[in-house]
Amino acid sequence: PVLRLLEAQLQEQRREHEEEMETLKNQVDAMQEDMEKQQQAFLQTLQLSPEVQVEFGLQQEITRLTNENLDLKELLEKLEKNEKKLKKQLKIYMKKVQDSEASQTVLPAERRPHDHNMQVAVQRKEKDFQGMLEYHKEDEPLLIRNLIT
Repeated sequence: PVLRLLEAQLQEQRREHEEEMETLKNQVDAMQEDMEKQQQAFLQTLQLSPEVQVEFGLQQEITRLTNENLDLKELLEKLEKNEKKLKKQLKIYMKKVQDSEASQTVLPAERRPHDHNMQVAVQRKEKDFQGMLEYHKEDEPLLIRNLIT
């Protein structure tokens, strides 16, 4: 069983290696074709007059810059689309937070006396009193919101 497992792994690695080699070979072939085209274009430009060589070089640079500009425009469109999506998500989350805060500000009747105690503690703190503040876990979001505002 171990020998068969190792043999299967070896065959899988061999298959992956062959696929990778084929991909690399195709890339090398494509690069060679591109290089041959560039060499031919270069040899043709050497046979032209200096003025035409400059014009040809400028045309090549304009083409390159145009392609680069199109790529950048495409990237910009993607980023703008992503920004809109993120802004929509932010609005949704902000609305959820506001709704959550609004629902937490309405406290049950038995919590109301505790609010008075909390105000007293805040007043003492304003008189340079430093110490611990006691509160119920359910009042934590309200306390945090009051501290922030």
